[in-house]
Amino acid sequence: MSIFRHYVLAAGGTGGHMVPAHAVAQELTARGHRVALVTDERGARIPGLFEDVQTHILPAGRMSGGISGWMKGLRAIREGRTMSRRLYETFEPAAVVGFGGYPALPALLGAFAERIPTIVHEQNAVLGRVNRLVAGKVAAIATAYPDVKRLAARHAHKTHLVGNPVREAVLALREEPFPVFSEESVLRLLVTGGSQGATILSSVVPAGLAMLPISLRRRLQVTQQCRPEDIEQVRKIYADMEIPADLATYIEDMPTKLGWSHLVIARAGASTIAELTVAGRPAILIPLPSAMDNHQAYNVQEMVKAGGARAIDQKNFTPAELAKQMQKLAMEPGVLQNAAKRAWDCGRPDAVKDMCDLIESFGPAPQTIDTVRVSDDIPLSGLAGASA
Repeated sequence: MSIFRHYVLAAGGTGGHMVPAHAVAQELTARGHRVALVTDERGARIPGLFEDVQTHILPAGRMSGGISGWMKGLRAIREGRTMSRRLYETFEPAAVVGFGGYPALPALLGAFAERIPTIVHEQNAVLGRVNRLVAGKVAAIATAYPDVKRLAARHAHKTHLVGNPVREAVLALREEPFPVFSEESVLRLLVTGGSQGATILSSVVPAGLAMLPISLRRRLQVTQQCRPEDIEQVRKIYADMEIPADLATYIEDMPTKLGWSHLVIARAGASTIAELTVAGRPAILIPLPSAMDNHQAYNVQEMVKAGGARAIDQKNFTPAELAKQMQKLAMEPGVLQNAAKRAWDCGRPDAVKDMCDLIESFGPAPQTIDTVRVSDDIPLSGLAGASA
């Protein structure tokens, strides 16, 4: 007889929030539970995520833009809270799990009102604003790093280090050896700015590769994510340098590209670092200086200290500096392989399992399929933005 629960996952509309939530949804579903997603329009549009999960788009205002912006944001949050409570009346979740971002806030507020157990997961090394706002009321706080800034000491009793959940396809890379690399090998380079891309990578990376010794430049093979407005210019530069390059505005099959790579140049988003460390891939990381609370600068610290990555402040990220760091990694025997092992040592491959174990520890006893009403078409009358 099947034992299961219902869970609602609430995540903001960027890959950094959505990818961990997606990994958790897959594991909860594999354990026999039913999952619904609450997000915003951006989150619902990210390809390859939550394709078989019931999704609800709720209003979620940002508290910015002066008095009028605050009033508008508060109205949207209040509306989203009301709609989430309507969802909970029919879906009856055992717990609501927030993964950060403003779209998670109305769902959490609705859960507080309905006295549903709540858990938040913090992907970054600095507790995000929404998670800080609700930290005092949630039942548990799951973290990706052992040291999380702006997490109050009074919450230590309910804080659990689980790591950052990654997709199953990335987790599978952990058991595969680092790609063979020698002085004669092709150097396979993956360049990614996260789900939104990064214009600075499109300008600095090609120029930096042009400054490499020709013996190394001729061995390059590049996969790079570019913003739509940059991609044709980058394509032309690589063609002029005769560097084989596969360019895209969004890399859908990131696990395959990550497994293929010897070196990654990237922003320092939490999901990026989690995937690098689980797979064991060395990296040159450029923290985004405008990231909320400068969290990307803190995200890199564990990996850099271990020797699995090198971090370059954006103000120092020049073609010459990139070329210098690449030569140190790629032209000295064994350096890339050693950095890959040190990155691998930072990985937390049990993050999905540990997160789902934590989620299952809250809420009422599991129900059997004979004792609960289950419908593939949960009535959502009046709940705008819902889709199966």
